[in-house]
Amino acid sequence: MKHRAIVVGTAGGGSGTNAVAWAAREARLRRRPLRIVHVLEWNPAEARESAGSTYVERVWASSTATTDAAIRHVRDLAPEVDVTADTLVGHPAARLLEIAHDAELLVLGYRGRGGFAGLRLGSAGQRVATHASGPVAVVRGHPSPDGPVVAGVDGSAAADHVLESAFTAAGVRAARLIVVRSVAADRDAADGDLLHEQLAPWRDKFPDVAVETLLTHDDIAPTLVSASAGAQLVMVGSRGRGAIRGALLGSTGLHLLQHAECPVLLARPCAGDRWAG
Repeated sequence: MKHRAIVVGTAGGGSGTNAVAWAAREARLRRRPLRIVHVLEWNPAEARESAGSTYVERVWASSTATTDAAIRHVRDLAPEVDVTADTLVGHPAARLLEIAHDAELLVLGYRGRGGFAGLRLGSAGQRVATHASGPVAVVRGHPSPDGPVVAGVDGSAAADHVLESAFTAAGVRAARLIVVRSVAADRDAADGDLLHEQLAPWRDKFPDVAVETLLTHDDIAPTLVSASAGAQLVMVGSRGRGAIRGALLGSTGLHLLQHAECPVLLARPCAGDRWAG
C-alpha cells in the first residue's frame, strides 16, 4: 500500500532547518515518506538584468544546494526515512496549497528568508495554514522531548478528528495526552461528563495512552498557549466543512499559530478521508 507523504517546505536558514528536522522525526514516527520542497519565485526584473540564463543558473544552483543540504540533514537524523526533494516554481502559498491536497501532513517553518520558509504568518503563511485542504503543522517554539501532547476540543463534530489525531500522536510518541475544553462556570459537571463521553471510545482504542483532562472557565486560546509551554505538540481542529473548511480555522487556531511555545498541528482530515466534510 502506497502511503501519502509528509511534505515540508524549506529555504534553508534556522526556520527551514527546524521544520525539516521536525518533519523528519514525524515521518519516522509515522513510518511515512518525506518530501522536501523548495518553492522558487522568479524575479523577472532581476532575470532581465542578469541576462536570463545567468540568473536561472544561479537561482537553480542555490535551490539545489538548499534541497541537497536538507536531504543530508534528514539522513543524519532519520536514515530509515524515504526522502525526496523538489524545486517548484511559482508563488509559494499557491504551490504548497496544491501539494497539501495529496499530503498526509504539510509542515511549515514559522519564519525564514525567501522561498517557502519566508512565509510569515499574517500573510501568505497564514493563508497556507488556514486554507490547506489537509492537516498542517507549523514548527515554532521549543518542543519538549518529554512533554505531553495537548489538544483543544469543543462539542463540535470536528472534535472526534482532533481526538483521533491527538491520541495517535501521543501513542507514537509514548507521551501523555492533555485534553483541554473551555466550559461555562455553571456547567462544570455536565461538560465534564460530556468530555468523558467524548474520550471513552478513544481511551478504549488507545489503552496505552495516559490521558488527563483540563476544564477551564477561561478562553481556550490562552489556556492552550500556556499548556504549550513544556509540551511536544499542541493541536486544534478546523470549524468548517466541505470545500471551505480550511478558511474557517477560527480565532483559537490563529492565536496558537502566533503565540504557541511548541509546534502547532491543525488537525484537519486529509482530502478524501472519511472525516472530510
